[in-house]
Amino acid sequence: MEEFDIGYPHSSAQRVLKRGFRTIHNRMVAAGLGREYYDGRREDGYSGFRYDGRWAQIIPRLADRYGLTSNSAVLDVGCKKGFFLHDLKQAFPGIRVKGVENHPYPLEYAMESVKDDVILAPYEELPFEDGRFDFVMAYAAIYMLNLRGVMESLREIQRVGTGRSFVTVGAYRTREGRELLEEWTLLGTTILHVDEWLEVFRETGYTGDYAFTMAESLNLVRG
Repeated sequence: MEEFDIGYPHSSAQRVLKRGFRTIHNRMVAAGLGREYYDGRREDGYSGFRYDGRWAQIIPRLADRYGLTSNSAVLDVGCKKGFFLHDLKQAFPGIRVKGVENHPYPLEYAMESVKDDVILAPYEELPFEDGRFDFVMAYAAIYMLNLRGVMESLREIQRVGTGRSFVTVGAYRTREGRELLEEWTLLGTTILHVDEWLEVFRETGYTGDYAFTMAESLNLVRG
């Protein structure tokens, strides 16, 4: 296991959390994981989950780290509308890709280039044989599960891959960091101290890379 920065382009601007910015109503709306969450208001989710090509900038770093080529097989757990898979296919013609989502809305609006590559399935029971994928990605996905679900999904990621993988998880180092992250997130369910995450990785046998989504990485401040 190793903490690794894939170079995802987070905004450098501070996100000021004002009291009542996100309420239980916003969280209930987001929990539907439908149009309101992906393409509705900012208070309820992404406020328009649209392709902007950002993964094309990240893929060279991933390719160097994980040895990706046109002969690779890649799984994206929590693929949403398939933006990462689309950019992979553009970068490496002939690459074999699969994407999994545990709710249907983003799959209905997935990019045409990957429509045949994405499926509906639980992250805790990936419908693939052992060792099928050279690289498995789970970006901003498994944090929505409870702790048991997180552990099962990590074991599944380990099972269907060859040990080269990358996941992001919600984490904190201080009480203030935890409070800020919990106020910000709409659907984050399992948020642990960074040392606790290392225990979870060891317990599940996860050997891939990881990154912590934290109040500091999101530039969260109290307003």
